[in-house]
Amino acid sequence: MLLLNKSLFPLLFRNSFSHHQETMRRRVRTAFVFGFLAIVLFAFVSLHLSRDAISEKETRYSAGNLPARSKNANLVNFAVQEELGNHRDHEAQELGHLRTRRVASIGDWVATVSILLPAWKVLVIVSPETTVSPGSGEEYRCLFQNNATSVGSFSGVLPFTNRIMFKCDMPSSVRRLRPFLQPILIKPSENESPAATPTPQLIRCTFVAYESFSTEDDVVLFVKGVNHRQGLNRSPDEFMCVFGDDTTGAVKTPVLSSVQEVFRCPHPKLTAVSSGGLDEQIKISLEIVAENLVAPSVAYYTPPRSLANPHQQQKSLLCACTMVYNVAKFLKEWVMYHSKIGVQKFILYDNDSDDDLGRVVEELNREGFNVTTVFWIWPKTQEAGFSHSAIYAKDSCTWMMYVDVDEFVFSPSWHGSTQPFNRMLRSLLPRTPLRPLSSGPTAQRRIGQVMIRCNEFGPSNQTSHPIEGVTQGYTCRRKIEQRHKSILLLDAVDSSLLNVVHHFRLKEKFRSKAMSLEDGVVNHYKYQAWSEFRAKFRRRVSAYVVDWTKAVNPMSKDRTPGLGFEPVEPKGWAQKFCEVRDNRLKLLTQKWFESQTPNEYQKMAWQR
Repeated sequence: MLLLNKSLFPLLFRNSFSHHQETMRRRVRTAFVFGFLAIVLFAFVSLHLSRDAISEKETRYSAGNLPARSKNANLVNFAVQEELGNHRDHEAQELGHLRTRRVASIGDWVATVSILLPAWKVLVIVSPETTVSPGSGEEYRCLFQNNATSVGSFSGVLPFTNRIMFKCDMPSSVRRLRPFLQPILIKPSENESPAATPTPQLIRCTFVAYESFSTEDDVVLFVKGVNHRQGLNRSPDEFMCVFGDDTTGAVKTPVLSSVQEVFRCPHPKLTAVSSGGLDEQIKISLEIVAENLVAPSVAYYTPPRSLANPHQQQKSLLCACTMVYNVAKFLKEWVMYHSKIGVQKFILYDNDSDDDLGRVVEELNREGFNVTTVFWIWPKTQEAGFSHSAIYAKDSCTWMMYVDVDEFVFSPSWHGSTQPFNRMLRSLLPRTPLRPLSSGPTAQRRIGQVMIRCNEFGPSNQTSHPIEGVTQGYTCRRKIEQRHKSILLLDAVDSSLLNVVHHFRLKEKFRSKAMSLEDGVVNHYKYQAWSEFRAKFRRRVSAYVVDWTKAVNPMSKDRTPGLGFEPVEPKGWAQKFCEVRDNRLKLLTQKWFESQTPNEYQKMAWQR
C-alpha cells in the first residue's frame, strides 16, 4: 500500500506546489492590503493633527486684535444665517486658509481687521498705525482666502479713533468656505508674485466689542452678543474689562454695570498698560471670566472726551438726537421746523447712509443751523447709540429730545401763532432749579424726563414722497395715539444708560412726566407712501426688535398691521391707517414756512 506509482509523484508535487503558491499569494495580498490601510490611517491622523496645529497657529489674532476663542464655532451673522445653512462644510474647504494668496509684496497690503456685516458685506478697518489715502484715486481691493477679490469702497472714518474703513462684498465663491477668514486689503499691482499670507478668522458683528467712551470716572464699553434679550442682563461679576493686546500682560478692571450692550468699568492704571507714547492706541475688550473668553474687539481705550466746545462755556438748553439712514430728502424739513421752535443743536447718529446726507448737513450748517453727525456704522445698535449719546453730549446739552426724522413735536396751543419762536418747545419743559435738591428721604423727586404721546399718520393717498414735505403730504392718521417719545434731562440718566428706544431709566431722585395731548403731541409720519415705507425692510435698527423679514412675533406692536414678511405692497396701502383727518400741523407750517415765488408759486422753506 505504501508503494505508489512513480507517475503520480509529478502530479502530486505540482498540486502541492500550486497550493503553496496560492497560499503565498493570498498572504501577500492580505499583507499588502493591511499595509496600505495602515499607511492611509497614519496619513489621515497626521493630516488631522497638523491641520489643527496650523489652524490654531494661523487663526491667532494679529497685533491689531485681542486673542479670542469663538464662543460658538457655528456663530453666524444673523442676516446670513439661513443662507449659510444651505452650504455643507467640506474638509477641503476648511483648509482653504492654507492656500496661497497672490500679493506683490508686503508693501502692497494694508494692516486691517475685518467684520462680517449683514447682506454679505465685509467691513475692513485700517489699523491705527497704518496710513492710507482713500481720496487719492488709488483703488483698493479685498483679497479673500481663495484668491477671489472684490472692490474695497471707502466707507467712512470712525469718529473717535480716526480709523479709516472700507467695505467689500464677499464673493459668492467665498461664502461656501469654512471658516471665513479676514480678507487682505491690497493695492493691485502688475508685478504680482505668490506669497503666503495667513489671516485670522473673520469677526462676526453679532459678537464683538465695537466702541468705548471714557468719562472722568470710568470707561463705557459697548459689546454686542453678550446680553441677548431685552430685560435679561448678565451679572457684572461675570466679566472683566481687558486693556491691551496681549492677554498675558493685559490689565484688567472689574465690570461694575452690565445692561444691554453697555458695560462700565474703572479706568486702568495707564503706567501698567501704556508705553507712554502720545499717539498710542490701547485695545479694550470684554472677558467672560467663566468661559475664559475675550470678545473680539475693534474698540480702543481713549482719554476722556466730550462734545463741548472749549471756547463755548454755556450749554445748549435743548438738543435733538436720532439715528438715521438715508434721510437726506427729509432732513431739512425736520431741522428747520424744530430749530424754529427751540432746538439749538442736532446730533445725528449716521447708521451707514449712502445718500446725500453729508451734503445736506453741510448746507444746513452753512445756513446757520447746528447739525453734528456721528458715524455709527454698527448694525442693530440703536439702544447702544442712544446710550452713547447720553454721555457724549452731556457736556454740551442740558436736555435731549429723542425723536426720529419722521416725527414732529407739536402743541395744539400754537395754532394761533403767526410765527414760530424758540421758546415754544422750552415752555413744555420743567424749570431747572438753581440750587441742588436736598437728598433726604422726604425730598421731592425732580422731573427728569418728559414723555410725549404719538399720533401715527398713514399714507394719506400719497404714492410717492410729497415734494412739499411730510407735514404737507400726510394728513390722515389713526384715531388712538400710539407709544411716546421723550425729552430727557441728561443729568437725570441712570448710570446703567438703560433705554427702551426713546426713553431712559432715571436716577432715583428723578421721575418722568407724561404730557397731555392738549399740551403736546408727536406727529409721527410712520406709514408713508409705499415707495418710502418699503425701505424699512432693509433692517430694523433696534437690537431687540426682529427684522421685518423674519417670520417671528407676527402680532408684535413693532409689526405693521396687515403687512407680511416680504416687501410686497398690500392691497389698498395708500388708503390704510386713515381714521381721522388732521390738518393742524399742515396749516400751521404753511403759515410759518410757506413763501411765494416770483412765479406766484407757493413753496415751503425747505424746498429752496
